[in-house]
Amino acid sequence: MQTESFVSFRNVQKSYDGENLVVKNFNLDIQRGEFITMLGPSGSGKTTCLMMLAGFETVTHGEISIDRLPVNDISPQKRGIGMVFQNYALFPHMTIAENLAFPLKVRGLSSSDIQGKVKKSLDMVAMGPLGNRMPAQLSGGQKQRVALARALIFEPRLVLMDEPLGALDKQLREQMQYEIKRLSKQLGITVVYVTHDQTEALTMSDRIAVFNDGVVQQLANPSDLYEKPETAFVASFIGENNRLTGEVIERDGDYCQVQIGNLRVKAVAAKSASTARGTKTTLSIRPERVYLDPTEGQCDNRLPAKIQELIYHGDHLRLRLSVADQDDFIVKVVNGVNQSTPTPGALVTVGWRADDCRALNTVI
Repeated sequence: MQTESFVSFRNVQKSYDGENLVVKNFNLDIQRGEFITMLGPSGSGKTTCLMMLAGFETVTHGEISIDRLPVNDISPQKRGIGMVFQNYALFPHMTIAENLAFPLKVRGLSSSDIQGKVKKSLDMVAMGPLGNRMPAQLSGGQKQRVALARALIFEPRLVLMDEPLGALDKQLREQMQYEIKRLSKQLGITVVYVTHDQTEALTMSDRIAVFNDGVVQQLANPSDLYEKPETAFVASFIGENNRLTGEVIERDGDYCQVQIGNLRVKAVAAKSASTARGTKTTLSIRPERVYLDPTEGQCDNRLPAKIQELIYHGDHLRLRLSVADQDDFIVKVVNGVNQSTPTPGALVTVGWRADDCRALNTVI
């Protein structure tokens, strides 16, 4: 991957009323061939950033560049960008082949070139025999494949996708996630993808920018984002997360000791969090990283707990426990062979390693 940025946002802001910023000083460098996802709740600013990159929204302040060329004043159709939307945006009066041919006709390609590219694109998304069908004759998954093929057929340098799988059911959505990721790597295209689905972002992306209130909370690869969240918002928004609030009583290198009531917990101090002695902090522990009745020496932290509820999930059991005066502490236990089933009301011990616990800021 090249070190020089292919897409660049520099101090980008967006306001619709001249007073309130929906995007605040956004900076991002995207490498050529990278699959980057803008992830966040509704109203967080992610789609607005995508639309400014596409040229459908104006930039209030700052600059967006594509391949070192500033594009703030360049119209959308001249930016060489492919777009895939949630609603497919297929022409209902055209066949599938005609839908794919349309962007090539606009660009003045010959009939023979168009015919060859349409066939190649249909085969690429496993829709070869269906070129003569109308959009109304296709399933949702097939329509999305056609929309993807149409976005790629003129070989754009950049493809933008705005919640493209939101209208599909779970099985089709998962299938299309792998298909889009495979095609993006096969063709070497740069993809900027917008979603509010955390699993989708983790599955598909090289890097993820997590948005909240117009600000990127953290930009990282999927593994670091999940394993090493830098803020309490990111820890809560990405995957499931247990939170315990306490006060830092000691700092030792990358770790800190946190007092929670009469209990003491060792945790990794997140770089972005203030973990000086005496500060309030939120501890983040993933449910699958918690041990039930750990053996001596297995965990840095061991706390008493009471099982409140047990929920059967097939491959695992989900336990809700009371820990440190909180009744919503979750532990996931693999549903294995020769394993005793925990009982609601039972007193147990929970434990986790210090490296699996993050001390974060207390503001979500």
